[in-house]
Amino acid sequence: MKAASIQEIKSAINELDSKKLREVCLRLAKHKKENKELLSYLLFESDNEEEFIQQVKADMEIQFQEVNTSNLYFAKKTFRKILRSTNKHIRFIGSKAAEAELLICYCQLIKKSGIAIKDSVVLMNLYKQQQKKIAAAVATLHEDLQFDFQKNIEAL
Repeated sequence: MKAASIQEIKSAINELDSKKLREVCLRLAKHKKENKELLSYLLFESDNEEEFIQQVKADMEIQFQEVNTSNLYFAKKTFRKILRSTNKHIRFIGSKAAEAELLICYCQLIKKSGIAIKDSVVLMNLYKQQQKKIAAAVATLHEDLQFDFQKNIEAL
């Protein structure tokens, strides 16, 4: 089965009445956990984006406290898990400023974790890749915001 294009879906949604649209949304939410999380964000948390970002940062800090530092392999797996969760929240927000802010926080927490990332090529590449993503996100922002983020980038 071939998926319909966004334009086709958009026109089909416009033709639905509110009751049918509600049923479709609920069915979509029941289908996958990520769909349910996205709907929860859109309905309850998208109005206060700054509070949501602070909540994500707090969750990241808690996850970094639970990193197994006994072995670089386990640390790497946990870092990637945290990054997947962070990227999911970045997709929900859909803002380049939020992306830069969350990824800067992620890199700061990696540095603060006390794990020698320079000893592992994989962890160093992971860290450098996030720095590239931060630079790309900041480059698309307004000059004033770029200046604000530049201070944090230099600290990394």
